[in-house]
Amino acid sequence: MRYPLSSIAFAIMVISSTPITWAQKAQQAGSEKSTTGVSEASHDISGVWIMDTDAYHKDPGYGSLKPAPMTPWGEEKFKANAGKSGYDDPTFRCDPPGLPRIALGQAPFEIIQIPGRILMHYEDFHTHRQIWMDGRALPDDPDSTWYGYSVGKWEGNTLVIETTGFNDKSWLDGSGHMHSDTMRIVERYRRLDRETLELTMTIEDPKAYTKSWTSKSPKTFKLAPKVGPKAEVMELLCVPDDEESFRKAVREPANSKP
Repeated sequence: MRYPLSSIAFAIMVISSTPITWAQKAQQAGSEKSTTGVSEASHDISGVWIMDTDAYHKDPGYGSLKPAPMTPWGEEKFKANAGKSGYDDPTFRCDPPGLPRIALGQAPFEIIQIPGRILMHYEDFHTHRQIWMDGRALPDDPDSTWYGYSVGKWEGNTLVIETTGFNDKSWLDGSGHMHSDTMRIVERYRRLDRETLELTMTIEDPKAYTKSWTSKSPKTFKLAPKVGPKAEVMELLCVPDDEESFRKAVREPANSKP
């Protein structure tokens, strides 16, 4: 059986390094913080994380995006998509969700920390990102991709990830809000305790929106119940044939009802 080169490369990246666990970091750091007030353990965010369901049931919109006012370009794109939302979302054709949608989903994802990089492996669409942690700057003219080019750094106990280099094919949300290839996203991850990871996102896209905006509240994730090597991200692929059958059998009939 032949496997895609991207899958082989990702597997090599994962197995070639041993992730550092929270317990190991905490043991090394003890209960004391450094003179800078930063705990070494707080820089360990590795593990399988899943949406905080308690927070979701209290507010289904928590952590979601409330886009800023649109430019004429953004408004035109949104109106073109408005009639499609709910049954003709690009992800229903198995297009990648892109950022920020993949980071705000409900499916589990795994964070793997290796020297010089952080890998994020998402169960939804069975995809991964890499965040460069070796001090490099964002490229001036990166190739346009679904998930962009990401660099990260620690600011105290917060991991700050900046991403540019997007294409303009994905939606920001299920309502049809668009973004352009000028979009820049800043993610801020902070481990509140052993079980809880917090994320806030700020989006800037001067072609599509009149100002930058931040997610209306932080989104929290919980460490998967099966901690350690037993925690797994399952294979959740989008299969075009299955999606097309579901569209014809369910989405189109539901949309045609008065």
